[in-house]
Amino acid sequence: MTSSTDINLIKSLNYISEQLDRYLALMIFIVGVIGNILNCLVLSQRTLRSNPCALLFLASSFIDLISILIGLPTRILAGWHVDPTTTINWICKTRVFIVFSTRTMSIWLITLATIDRWLISSIDIHRRQMSNLKNVKRVIFIVVILSILTYTYMLYCYEANITDAPLKCYGKNNVCRLINDLTYSFITIIIPLILMIIFGLLTISHVHHVHNRIQNQAIRPGNIPLTSKQSHFKKVDRHLLRMLVIQVLLLTILCIPQAIQKFHITFKPFGSGTELEDVIKAFVYNIELLLAFIASSMTFYTNTLASGSIFRNEFMNLIRKVTQRQ
Repeated sequence: MTSSTDINLIKSLNYISEQLDRYLALMIFIVGVIGNILNCLVLSQRTLRSNPCALLFLASSFIDLISILIGLPTRILAGWHVDPTTTINWICKTRVFIVFSTRTMSIWLITLATIDRWLISSIDIHRRQMSNLKNVKRVIFIVVILSILTYTYMLYCYEANITDAPLKCYGKNNVCRLINDLTYSFITIIIPLILMIIFGLLTISHVHHVHNRIQNQAIRPGNIPLTSKQSHFKKVDRHLLRMLVIQVLLLTILCIPQAIQKFHITFKPFGSGTELEDVIKAFVYNIELLLAFIASSMTFYTNTLASGSIFRNEFMNLIRKVTQRQ
């Protein structure tokens, strides 16, 4: 039997969850849509779009925009108890399929950007030559196709009107939930984040090694200095690396909690404890959903603050172009 204290706590958690869906989700939606649109406009400028890493960022921002446009409106509506995914099967299935597959695409594109920075920072010329637009376009296509194929099972597994789960649009049985939780945890979060950390550390090691070589060569007589064009490209590469490091840190902080919660729900499902425990699980799960959307919404703002002058200059150039046309 649930005590009066537990009942009050349940009501409070449900109320807070509703307010987060109503107002925080709306704020994330506005900030995310504006930020990703600006990101796409800036990264598509001529100075940046010819850079393989910038192209990966551009594709990731465009996919994040799709994820936000499809995923967040239903969370906002959930705060007002009018979420159509809770009762309409085809909307439930379509929404989760698009959100999960696009989030997987976006995270893996950032992972590939990390690998690209490792390649371009290598002293091995053959590795550096692998970093080119042709290869990047090819891997973007592969990531999109594999992400779609990975989550096609959700069109069968997910259903509306589920009562024993953190959301009413959820896996319809334990097998589906286990497959989804483990797939999302490993393929979408854990494996790409591990690869980001590994190749990020290797890239930093490469950069440190190259920096020491340049310093040693600079004091030798007869060395030819870099041209202004070469210096500009190296500056772009350094700033893109800084942008990448910030994005990896954000993804790690904001997405790892959801992976942990997925495992917790998998091995201690709803109905295995008290009503209060189930409400706490749903409350935490809802917060982690919003955290994952924050990760998809912040790239423009982190790029503007942390990327140095390259990204900010391109943004200001874009504003000048727009104002001159008016």
